[in-house]
Amino acid sequence: MDRIDLPDKLFFKIGEVAELAGIKPHVLRYWETEFPHIKPQKSRSGQRLYRRRDLEAVLAIKHLLYDLKFTIDGARRQLREAGVEATIPPPDPEKVAATVREQAMEETANRVAVARAELTRRHEGHLLELRAEVKKFLEALDKPETR
Repeated sequence: MDRIDLPDKLFFKIGEVAELAGIKPHVLRYWETEFPHIKPQKSRSGQRLYRRRDLEAVLAIKHLLYDLKFTIDGARRQLREAGVEATIPPPDPEKVAATVREQAMEETANRVAVARAELTRRHEGHLLELRAEVKKFLEALDKPETR
C-alpha cells in the first residue's frame, strides 16, 4: 500500500475514510470492534466521525492485513508492540521521485518563463530601434531616385 496524502480536516465521515483507505464501510465498522485504535466519535445524529489518528490507524491496519498478510490477532499484537506510527507504510520511492521530478520541471519552466520575459523586456528597446531602421530603409527603397 502506498502512503497517501490525507486531507487537512479535523473529522472524516465513514464514507470518506472508506474511500481514502480503499475498503468498504462494513469492513471499517468490523475493524472498530477488533482494534481499539479506531475510536470514532459520534455526532448527535449518531454518524461516525473519525479523527486523523483514526484514519492513520485504519491505513496501518489495512497495510498489516492486506499487504503484510497479518491475521487480525497478529495485526492487533503488532499495533500494540510497535504502535500505529511504525506500521504505516513508508512512502513509495517511485512516487516521491515522480513528484520531485514534476516539481523540478515546473520550477524550471517558471525560471525559463521569467528569463524569457526578462530578455524580451531588456531587448525590446533594441528591437524597436531596429524596426524603425528597417522601416526607414524600406521607405528609402520605395522612393524613386531623383537625379
